[in-house]
Amino acid sequence: MLFNSLHFLIFFPVILILYFSIPHRFRWAVLLAGSYYFYMSWKAEYIILIMISTLVDYVAGIQIYNAQSKLKKKIFLGLSLSINLGLLFAFKYFNFFSDSTRALLNHFAIPMDPITLKVLLPVGISFYTFQTISYTIDIYRGKIKPERHLGIFAVYVSFFPQLVAGPILRARDFLPQFYVEHKFEYVRAVEGARLILWGFFKKMVIADTLATTVNMIYATPSSYSGPYLIIATVFFAIQIYCDFSGYTDIAIGAARMMGFNLKQNFRTPYLSKSIGEFWKRWHISLSTWFRDYVYIPLGGNRVKVGRWYVNILITFIISGLWHGAAVGFLIWGLLHGLYLIIEIVFQPITGKIKINQYAKRFICLAWTFILVNIGWVFFRANSLNDAAYILTHMFTSTSDLILGGALIFVIITILFVMDLIYTSPKMISYWERLNKVKLLRWLVYIMLVFGLLLFGINKSVEFVYFQF
Repeated sequence: MLFNSLHFLIFFPVILILYFSIPHRFRWAVLLAGSYYFYMSWKAEYIILIMISTLVDYVAGIQIYNAQSKLKKKIFLGLSLSINLGLLFAFKYFNFFSDSTRALLNHFAIPMDPITLKVLLPVGISFYTFQTISYTIDIYRGKIKPERHLGIFAVYVSFFPQLVAGPILRARDFLPQFYVEHKFEYVRAVEGARLILWGFFKKMVIADTLATTVNMIYATPSSYSGPYLIIATVFFAIQIYCDFSGYTDIAIGAARMMGFNLKQNFRTPYLSKSIGEFWKRWHISLSTWFRDYVYIPLGGNRVKVGRWYVNILITFIISGLWHGAAVGFLIWGLLHGLYLIIEIVFQPITGKIKINQYAKRFICLAWTFILVNIGWVFFRANSLNDAAYILTHMFTSTSDLILGGALIFVIITILFVMDLIYTSPKMISYWERLNKVKLLRWLVYIMLVFGLLLFGINKSVEFVYFQF
């Protein structure tokens, strides 16, 4: 079931009414039934995978907590990790590694017949797998106690607003909220509805409109000249942000209307002035997951410099592969790891450069945005050959250089002005005062709805991150 469908627009109000119509102690059942129905509307049999993850981690969590020896704790943690990661590997990565192995063996004249699994990728498997893994690891580390109520734990794993594309929830933040009796609050309902409306607008009006141009140019990049390749790449940067953050806005808004608080997943990432800052603003729930469960266990920055850099590269390579079983995603992750290492190496030098603060902000913002867009080329391109063509043909003539450079300068200038607006205390205070003007607020609502009716009402395009 897509958020941007008539199906969801009927489903969600029904769940909302049922949720607030019954006693608090039975509400988990409504959420669980609704979440399972929501997921089964894609492919019913794949609900079995969620149930397996739920039962395995429910039992493993209790056994880890009750175990008297560290060995027994490790056994049940290993059981949880092996089953969850095994399912993820089988459905998402088996064919990729099988094809890669076959190609490598064939290169050395060793014949191998192709071995592939003809299965569809279950939507959301990467998200709910990481969510349940964090639960058992946190119990093993002694940070949380296991959830004894199987029904509530099942809702934690399958909570429909964020089930398919996050944000990834931490048990210590989310599970306690089920034990608080939520009453319908008008203010929360308005806040949630506002977020949902804004999410729909970002997805259906901005992202899906830009996708038309991006898909056309990236389908046959060799048919277009430099400026078009630049436009398509920048459009994709905006598309994927509006698409993914739009989903997150709808998820957070729907949860808020029911009384639940989900953490922010994006914070104006394209206003970042470094790659390190970008990853504190982009897909925050995933970047913090990799920090806590991959980077820090590897040793983080508490090791020798060389090993520190290796830890960064490993973390980002795994992050790239998390997005998909393709070389392009691996290169995308590797690039961001290298970006961050280069920033760390040159920080002592760049930090000493004396320059006007506004010029420095502009340069840092522009440089970061350009680097991020280079990464997006590998993320979006249909093949490595296409990615190489795009990057090497963006500026192939003097006219392309002038037009492309002018376009980039305009975009960076817009971002710089936005950065000044977002960081200026006076501007923040000004926008807060404007938000209190009822007439102006309703005018914005009407414009958003009109935009949806005009550009998005006939569209039902899947969200980009559904493929991950």
